[in-house]
Amino acid sequence: QVTLVESGGGLVQPGGSLVLSCLESGSIFSILDMRWYRQVPGKQRDLVASITAGEKTDYADSVKGRFTISRDNGKNTVYLQMTSLKPEDTAIYYCNTNGLLKQYWGPGTQVTVSS
Repeated sequence: QVTLVESGGGLVQPGGSLVLSCLESGSIFSILDMRWYRQVPGKQRDLVASITAGEKTDYADSVKGRFTISRDNGKNTVYLQMTSLKPEDTAIYYCNTNGLLKQYWGPGTQVTVSS
């Protein structure tokens, strides 16, 4: 059973930075494609960034040049480095991966960008 746990969220001023972490357990982390999503209450959950097992990355247009996804297979952890944060980045951020038959999600971590 795959378990994902996010950490690193919090309150930050516009223009600030945060690094989110997602610790995976229960599978062979190095072969998993990993993703970060975010969701604002009342809206759909949107893909923010992804990284394949081969470390190919992709980003939503809204975060390109500001966010960086990376992984440390030795620590079973995927990161999302967020810079130049904007109020519209405020959301709950979720870590995600998929098995053969299902998706796995963490409980999420709140990121609030406000002065």
